[in-house]
Amino acid sequence: MALTDVYVQTLGQIKDLFREIKQGQAPSQFTTQHLKDLGFTSSNHRLFLPLLKALGFLTADGKPTPRYHDYRSDDQTARRVLGQGMKEAYRDLFVLRAKPTENDKVLFEGKFKSAHNTTDRMAKLMASTFFSLLPLADLDDVATPAPPPRNERSSPLEEEKLEVQTEARKESARRTGTSLHYNIQIHLPATKDIEVYNAIFRSLKEHLLE
Repeated sequence: MALTDVYVQTLGQIKDLFREIKQGQAPSQFTTQHLKDLGFTSSNHRLFLPLLKALGFLTADGKPTPRYHDYRSDDQTARRVLGQGMKEAYRDLFVLRAKPTENDKVLFEGKFKSAHNTTDRMAKLMASTFFSLLPLADLDDVATPAPPPRNERSSPLEEEKLEVQTEARKESARRTGTSLHYNIQIHLPATKDIEVYNAIFRSLKEHLLE
């Protein structure tokens, strides 16, 4: 699944957040204190941090990524960079609608609700966050990322058959025990003296067969 469950309550200030990111220098680490320094002092503004992480602007520990730095270039690049982040964070929505509009809001709310088993209110906030980002991004020149490859697994019938075969081999080993087999090659000397051969075979009997 590629559908983030992040949301923002201060939806009207999402645009302000990205404007400040573009105008200011990138911090070594984007923290709640940095949010306050940018003027976002409410506890609700802390939800901006998981949003930026979901969009690939920050690492898990809050360090700005190359995408964060790229966003701070010209306007066209910034919109494309944000579009790429949205295509990754909300890939499952773009599978439903390649070019989403406000008319798709109810559809997307249902997707958030079913995907994350959440309430109607939370699904509305998640969808509203998406649609608040939409005007800030350029999605036309950004391809929707392909889903990660699925691991090839055997069918349940094949797995059951393999398990039965494995158990059969284990049971057979328990019944018969473990045995070692040796293949010994003996090069006899070229001689007409029969006693030489008799001596060799007696030695074999004494050391190997008994």
